[in-house]
Amino acid sequence: MSRKNQPLSSKDLLHRLGLGDDQPDSLLQDEPLDSLLDDLDGDLGAVLRARQQQMQVTHAFKPGDLVRWKPGLANRRCPRNGTPAVVMEVLDPPIMDNAPESGSTYFREPLSLVIGLIWDRNPNRGDFVTFHVDGRRFEPWTQD
Repeated sequence: MSRKNQPLSSKDLLHRLGLGDDQPDSLLQDEPLDSLLDDLDGDLGAVLRARQQQMQVTHAFKPGDLVRWKPGLANRRCPRNGTPAVVMEVLDPPIMDNAPESGSTYFREPLSLVIGLIWDRNPNRGDFVTFHVDGRRFEPWTQD
């Protein structure tokens, strides 16, 4: 049997999806905001307005659609930036996250999508898992 017809191992599948061991998994910036602003052309006000406008752009997702974070709007570690997730369900009305702390980035976040993805960490690496997320932060996934 040729390699072409053999099923992919979990590791091969994760690598093809961009979730290999060589990918960083932290959303946290170790650098101060000043150095991050250099990457954002130095105008924090313009970046804030652009991100606010990105949040206002909505997409009519349906189960089976592949999605990814909009650039600069990921507020969770999964899925990783640039990697696809599949829409499992569109929640109408959205469920409001009940994070008890108003200082949390998740406080009263409208969770409007259930997405599925391949878990990329041990234990259970390679398993299919689902998450509730804010659909305003997602856009259709295209392979670049």
